[in-house]
Amino acid sequence: MDTKLMTETARAMVAPGKGLLAADESAGTCKKRFDSVNVESTEENRRAYRDMLFTTPGLSEYVSGVILFDETIRQKTKDGVGFAEYLRKNGILPGIKVDAGAHDMALHPGEKVTEGLDGLAKRMQEYFSMGARFAKWRAVITIGEAIPSMACIRANAHALTRYAAICQEASIVPIVEPEVLLDGDHTAERSESVHEDTLATLFHELERYGVSLEHVILKASMVVSGKENARQAPVPEVAERTLRVLKRTVPAALPGVVFLSGGQADENATAHLDAMNRVGGAPWPLTFSYSRALQAVALNAWRGNAANVAAAQKAFHHRAKMNSLAAKGQWSKSLEKEAVAA
Repeated sequence: MDTKLMTETARAMVAPGKGLLAADESAGTCKKRFDSVNVESTEENRRAYRDMLFTTPGLSEYVSGVILFDETIRQKTKDGVGFAEYLRKNGILPGIKVDAGAHDMALHPGEKVTEGLDGLAKRMQEYFSMGARFAKWRAVITIGEAIPSMACIRANAHALTRYAAICQEASIVPIVEPEVLLDGDHTAERSESVHEDTLATLFHELERYGVSLEHVILKASMVVSGKENARQAPVPEVAERTLRVLKRTVPAALPGVVFLSGGQADENATAHLDAMNRVGGAPWPLTFSYSRALQAVALNAWRGNAANVAAAQKAFHHRAKMNSLAAKGQWSKSLEKEAVAA
């Protein structure tokens, strides 16, 4: 276990004004996104799409690392350079998603537990040799009638903890992602309560297991209203509730917290991150680890056409820049409007 390497990795992941690009969509998720723009989800089209994203000029100014999928870490740029090597040479850390997805939890209807621990230590060694320096494991917590149960929260916390320990043994920094879904009609108050239970349980388990908190990055969801709730909590309230939960549950020893966009509209995800950084006072850097909120505009501009690569990269670069500003508390809606006008 190389603690020096992990310290350097974690610090670089949350460098000021930089965040992570989550490009770890499975082939199934990628197909859904490609279907929305009438692009066939072949391996070559997926490779070309990732190539367009990763080779965006100036990306390293705003993006510190990219979370890859198993297929993607084995792919190459159009010039024949492995994606992991290309990213590293351009000042961006390669990471890897390692979980096997959320599956139905026995005896707990409507709840999921993430699988993928079998053989993980061996896979981690391979990913490290391929250049991965951080990893991600996502748990899913659903809010509904009488759920989540503490059994579900504990089962996922335990899996996240075992994964984190395996990562650190391989000198890879673990991102722990206990996502509280925004699906449903729950209030922001209910969301805050579930977030607090989930994070408190997770960090108790990590500490009890002996995982080094100085080498763990939290990927957190934001405390928003359920998307079907008639009252959507305004931006300042989301920032206040999210910060309160984090300060109550997350140890200051962590190098940083990155947020998932979790189905929020692009600009909302940026505004919420900006609001939290404007409040300030957090003991950790707060930045982004977005997938759709960074990629959607680029995918829509690209549409599988090589002639559209430059326009797609421009749109992607803009979203990365906007979220970089939000990570510093310097974003504003007027900057979005200026981009549209340009």
